[in-house]
Amino acid sequence: MHARGTVDPGSIAIGVIIGRTSEFFDFFVYAIASVLVFPKLIFPFADPLHGTLLSFLVFSLAFIARPVGSFIFMAIDRTYGRGVKLTIAMILLGGSTASMSFLPGYHEVGVYAIVLLAALRIAQGLALGGAWDGLASLLALNAPANRRGWYAMIPQLGAPTGFMLASALFAYFVANLSTVDFLDYGWRYPFFCAFMVNVVALFARLRLVATPEFGALLERHELEPVRMTELLRVHGRDVLIGAFVPLASFATFHLVTVFPLGWVTLYSAQTPGSFLLVEFLGAICGIAAIVSSGLLADRIGRRNQLAVGAVLIAAFAFVAPWLLDGGVTGRHVYVVVGFTLLGLSFGQAAGASASRFSRNYRYSGSALTSDLSWLIGAGFAPFVALALSSQFGLVYTSLYLLSGVVCTLVAIFFSKTLETRDN
Repeated sequence: MHARGTVDPGSIAIGVIIGRTSEFFDFFVYAIASVLVFPKLIFPFADPLHGTLLSFLVFSLAFIARPVGSFIFMAIDRTYGRGVKLTIAMILLGGSTASMSFLPGYHEVGVYAIVLLAALRIAQGLALGGAWDGLASLLALNAPANRRGWYAMIPQLGAPTGFMLASALFAYFVANLSTVDFLDYGWRYPFFCAFMVNVVALFARLRLVATPEFGALLERHELEPVRMTELLRVHGRDVLIGAFVPLASFATFHLVTVFPLGWVTLYSAQTPGSFLLVEFLGAICGIAAIVSSGLLADRIGRRNQLAVGAVLIAAFAFVAPWLLDGGVTGRHVYVVVGFTLLGLSFGQAAGASASRFSRNYRYSGSALTSDLSWLIGAGFAPFVALALSSQFGLVYTSLYLLSGVVCTLVAIFFSKTLETRDN
C-alpha cells in the first residue's frame, strides 16, 4: 500500500539529501575517531603511527561488508518490501554507530575491545549496503532531459553535509575539553547523536517510499530489486565498468578528509581541532563544486564532466605532496583545492553509474556498482596512503591518486556512453 497524495521533485530532493547526510554523518564520525580516538583507546600498545594504521584497517571492514549487506537486504526487500528493509538498515546503522559510544578501551577489556570495534564496524557496513533506497533513482527518473546532471548531483550533497556535521562536533569537543576528558567521554557524544540523526532520516525516507509515485515505479518494475545473479548476467560488463568510472573521485575522497587529518595529527604541530575547522570550510567549497558539477554536466555532458574532473585531479596529484608538507598555509590550500576538485568529480559519480543500467536493473545495479566503487577506490585509501607516505614520502600519495585517475579515464574510454541511456 502506498499513501495517497503526490510528492514534488523538491520534496524528493530534500528526502534524498537527509538520507545521504545521515549515512555520511555516521561514516565520518567513525572516520574522524579512527584518527583521534581509536589509536589511543583501542590500540594503545602500538606507537602512534602503527596504532593509526591498525585503526585504518578496521576502518576498511565496512567497505568489505557493504556488498554483503546489499545482497542480504535486497533479499529482505524482495520478500518484505522497501519500508521494512530501510527500517532494519537504518536502525542497524544508527544502533551500531551509537553503540560505539559505549566501547570500553583496551586497558579495560583487552583484545575484546578490538573485537567489539571490528564487529560494530562490520555492522555499519552491512547497514550501509541496506540503506540504498532507490530515492536517487526516483529523482533521476523525474529529471527533465536537459537537467539530468543537475538532478544527479543532488544526492551527492549528503557527503559534504554529513562531514560538516561530524567535523564540527569533533572540533567543538577537541577544542573545549582536555585531552584526558576528550578520550574519556568527549568523543562519545558524536557517536551517540548518530541514532537520533538516523531516526529523523528514516522517517523522511519512509514518507517518500510510501508515495504513489514510488509505488507506480515499483509496479512497473523500475525500482524493484533483482537477483544479483540475474543482474550480473544481463549487466555484468556495466557493473565492472561502472565500478571503475568514479575511482578518481573516490580515491580523492579520503585523501582530502581522513588521510590529511591523520597526517597532520602525526606529523605536524597543528591541532586536530583547528584542522577540522579548515576541513569544515573545505566541505563548503565541496558543496559549491558539487552544485557547479550539475550545471557543467548539463552543458558539456556527464562523460566530459567526469573526464575533466579526472584530469584536474591528476594535476592536483602532482602538487599535493608539496602542499601537504608546505606548512599551515600549504595544508589549508591542499584542503580547499582538494575538496573543490572532489566536488566537481564526485557530483556526477553516482549518476554516471546509474545511467549505465536499463530501468528494470537500475536500482540493484546502482547499489552493487556503488558498493564495488567504494571498496576498490576508497576502502583502503587511508591505510595505503598513510603507509606509503610514512615509509617512502608524501610523493607516493600522488601515485595513488594518479592510479584512480587512470582507472576513471580508461573506464570512460571503454564505456559506450554515459548519456544515451534513458535516465
